[in-house]
Parts: sequence; structure tokens; C-alpha cells
Amino acid sequence: MHSLLKTYLVFIFTLITISATAQQQTELLKISKFVDGDTFWVINEDGINEKIRLIGIDTPEARRTGMTEIEYFGKEASAYVKTLLTGKKVRLVYDVGRYDRYKRTLAYVYLDDGRFLNALLVKDGYATAATFPPNVKYAEYFKKLEKKARSQKVGMWSID
Repeated sequence: MHSLLKTYLVFIFTLITISATAQQQTELLKISKFVDGDTFWVINEDGINEKIRLIGIDTPEARRTGMTEIEYFGKEASAYVKTLLTGKKVRLVYDVGRYDRYKRTLAYVYLDDGRFLNALLVKDGYATAATFPPNVKYAEYFKKLEKKARSQKVGMWSID
């Protein structure tokens, strides 16, 4: 009975920890540098440049690096994000996993006017849904937005 109680308490503590982590968010942060459509830098709350990767989506590559080639609609996706973010501040909201294997901070990003950047990119045809557990909070939502963008032939889906 004692080990069952101990297991239960560990389980509850884990759920509480995951829930607390998933709901963490930042104050509004200034954009410091653009990389491409799904990656950019902010000046974090400690005044340090921090590389951000949008969770749950993937935009085409806008620049050639290493073995990566420029992809169809990559430059357009990058320009769209730059238009939305130049001179603006963003709020980062975290999911379960905070960093990827490249040490980038993973976040859902909200513009200073409250719009959800990750969703905007998919809805407007500049990104596809890309789910990587454990960060799956909006996976189904992004899939629905992508399906709608495809059917409406928006953005990258406008040309067959």
C-alpha cells in the first residue's frame, strides 16, 4: 500500500510540474534578429539574445546553410514573419519541452496585439503543421489550419 501511495504522489507531482511548465510565459520581448520564417532571436528578460524556434510548425528554408537548400516559398515565409515582427514585441509561451536538440528555445509566440504567430503562419499558407512530442498542445489546431489553407489555395498552396 505504501509503494502504491508513493507512486501516486510521484505521478501527481509530475503532472503538476508539467502543467506549470506548460503554462509559463514571458513578458513582451523585443525582436533582435531574424533567421527565417520559424526562427528568430529576442532579447530575453535577462537582456540576453535568445534564439527562438516556433513550436508545432515548419516553414520552408529561406537560405542555404550546410546541406540545406533554399526551398519553395522559403523567402516569402521569411519576409512575412519579418513584416509581422519588425519593430514589434512578442510574448513567448512554453509547452512541455523548453529546448530542442539545437539548444533553441521552443515557444508559441503571441504578437503584442495578441495574435498567435504560429497559427497565423499556417493559416496564411506560409508554414505546415509539424508535431514533435512532447510539445503537442496545438497539434490538431495547426493540422486543421493547414488543411483549410490547402483547400483555399492560400500562400504556398496557391500554385499546384
